[in-house]
Amino acid sequence: MGIVLEIGNRVYTAEDLVPLLAEYQMLPKLAQEIIIEQAISEIECSEEEQTLAYNQFCQQNQISTEQAIQAWLAKQGLTQEQFKKIIIRRLKIDKYKEATWGNKVEQYFLQRKSQLDRVVYSLIRIDRAELAQELYFRIQEGESTFRELAMEYSQGSEAQTGGLIGPVEMNAPHPKIAQILATCKPGQLIPPTRVGEWIVIIRLENFLSAKLDPPTRQRMLDELFRQWLNSEIEQKVSFSPLQSPVQLT
Repeated sequence: MGIVLEIGNRVYTAEDLVPLLAEYQMLPKLAQEIIIEQAISEIECSEEEQTLAYNQFCQQNQISTEQAIQAWLAKQGLTQEQFKKIIIRRLKIDKYKEATWGNKVEQYFLQRKSQLDRVVYSLIRIDRAELAQELYFRIQEGESTFRELAMEYSQGSEAQTGGLIGPVEMNAPHPKIAQILATCKPGQLIPPTRVGEWIVIIRLENFLSAKLDPPTRQRMLDELFRQWLNSEIEQKVSFSPLQSPVQLT
């Protein structure tokens, strides 16, 4: 059996690679790619689409000359023909996503929007209720700024930014903090509240409503694709410790 891979003075045949794929837990990835290949097999791409995709890939990876392309191919261990197939495959995947879920993106976005909305907020967290109450009143009365007190008293990493956190998506903070922020108005100061082991003082600084712009639309397509792929893997793929470890039903 011919050599497939050579690393240093060690050579590997195709027969050597199957147990290695299992040992390094790469069989699920292989199964995933096979499922994708089956799904996109009927997708057609025009020459114009292929050329555009090729140029975009080179631009994104800063491959601007023929010499740079050849160097990149050598580094990746690819031939020009294999490179072209990779580009076409990526294009087919993008077209498959659009054809399958393009008309579902808006509805899915609306389902996800409350998690995609972003907030900027200020936070002080300490472990003493009496001190938290004192700091709250000092901010409320204008005796000290939130930033000053956060830098002096807050016991988390936010002290380094004067308590300021964000912008972050609404699913990033602790669920109780996220729930509080969802009901606040910008500038609103929240009295000391227990969250886990901490007493926190929170102020919402800004609320950034998520919009279905091109990057977000692509993210929604990618999420729908990933959900479908995970479901396919769960339903169709089984692994065995035998020499033929992957079975696609």
